[in-house]
Amino acid sequence: QVQLVESGGGLVQAGGSLRLSCAASGSIFSRNAMAWYRQAPGEQRVLVARIIRDSSTKYADFVKGRFTISRDSAKNTVYLQMNSLKPEDTAVYYCAAESRSYDPIWGQGTQVTVSS
Repeated sequence: QVQLVESGGGLVQAGGSLRLSCAASGSIFSRNAMAWYRQAPGEQRVLVARIIRDSSTKYADFVKGRFTISRDSAKNTVYLQMNSLKPEDTAVYYCAAESRSYDPIWGQGTQVTVSS
């Protein structure tokens, strides 16, 4: 059963912008913190941004000032607005629903490629 569905990835030039979306089921969205991770070829998967139920946010240092995570409860959707994109942002971006009690639920990933 697919519980998280990402969209919005694609190819952009350096300095451009892209918005990723992650649609979740209502129960998953309401009970969990939501986050975006990314994984480049041959690299570890790393946290990009996280948003919890009170809308508090956390960002990796390498995206601060450029990326913004937000959530729309009416649509059960989490967004990642990515501005001033750099070639090193190229990766597969994954949505995750996180819990203190259970392993995270992962989306299938969406490819983001930034050309120089």
